Amino acid sequence: MNTVYLVILLALVQFIYFTFRTAMTREKYDVQAPKTVGNETWERIFRVQQNTLEQMVVFIPGMLAFAHFLSPQWALLPGVLYLTGRQLYSYQYVSDPKKRGPGMGLTFLSNIALVLGAIVGLVMRMGS
Repeated sequence: MNTVYLVILLALVQFIYFTFRTAMTREKYDVQAPKTVGNETWERIFRVQQNTLEQMVVFIPGMLAFAHFLSPQWALLPGVLYLTGRQLYSYQYVSDPKKRGPGMGLTFLSNIALVLGAIVGLVMRMGS
């Protein structure tokens, strides 16, 4: 189970990095708080941070439930794919939002696998 917590903590570190990058680039792109618009590149950086936050709402409980009800070892695969997907999404979205699909796809598939796997594991336990 420790590896599951490690993956979740790495996802939090990744989110902290995205948040820090958002804050540190405000001045560079002249987007003063509380504004969230004004420079297209900064808006992309900000959207990566916000979208990652939105995805973490599914990822963290999905990861914990999958590990608990199904398998901590198997939770690592979608967990690592989630981290990879988020990093890819960040690069793609900031470079060209139209090319964000692969990163978003990995994230989405990872979250679906975690939630469906947790449901399957829970139903299997309920039946026994």
